[in-house]
Amino acid sequence: MAAIKYRLHEEKASQIIYITDGGQATHFQLIFACAERTGILNPQCQTVRHVPFGVVLGEDGKKFKTRSGETVKLLDLLNEGLNRSMQKLVEKGRDKVLTKEELEKAQNSVAYGCIKYADLSHNRINEYMFSFDKMLDDKGNTAVYLLYTYARIKSIARNCGVDVSKSKIEAIFKLEKIPVEHEKEFKLTKALLKFPDVILKVSSELFLHFLCEYCYEVCVTFTEFYDNCYCIEKNNEGKIIKVNNGRILLCEATALILEQCFYILGLNPLQKI
Repeated sequence: MAAIKYRLHEEKASQIIYITDGGQATHFQLIFACAERTGILNPQCQTVRHVPFGVVLGEDGKKFKTRSGETVKLLDLLNEGLNRSMQKLVEKGRDKVLTKEELEKAQNSVAYGCIKYADLSHNRINEYMFSFDKMLDDKGNTAVYLLYTYARIKSIARNCGVDVSKSKIEAIFKLEKIPVEHEKEFKLTKALLKFPDVILKVSSELFLHFLCEYCYEVCVTFTEFYDNCYCIEKNNEGKIIKVNNGRILLCEATALILEQCFYILGLNPLQKI
């Protein structure tokens, strides 16, 4: 009671969010009710919320612990993530195409990203099973899939030599209309336009898995678009003979939306991975 009074009256907080495991739900219900009845909390101008989360389970279905039964240390978990992410990158042959510096950045991005995303992509109220194998899968709703898709998007303009700087994009919009004709173009455009509504929903309900689901939807929809709509056309000799500026810009718009999502989720996207 002293803590909630201090935060509301001394620190002048208008909104307080308590994040703990679900086992403390009753405790906070009592605190909030008592604070309101004693006049400490004015619900008309102050908001207090308890945001509970479920328990993380090991692959055996029991509470996540080491083999000896001890609590898993975060540092050990992160180091294991780094080791496994490097194994994954080597398996995919990325050590042969990336520089040493690029490979290290990719290792960090994948390792830390997969652990964060695995936690945030589940409904926070529910329990979930911790599995590095599932986290590092490059198919399905995983950080690895999202990061690979983003890197693929950024490679399109880079590989065809198109300038996608802000000034160049503004110039293209002034010179020509950008048609959205193919059904997959339309589907991707509609998915991108959902972004503001998703952000409002997440900020209102405080469930980040909604944003994760949206990221996955955007990446899947982009893959459908890319498989069906040519952004560049090449002749038999492999030389670029045509660039579809509208589709290139749609790729960049997709990348920008994903960047905003990744920033909120704490993921570090790379242009090469």
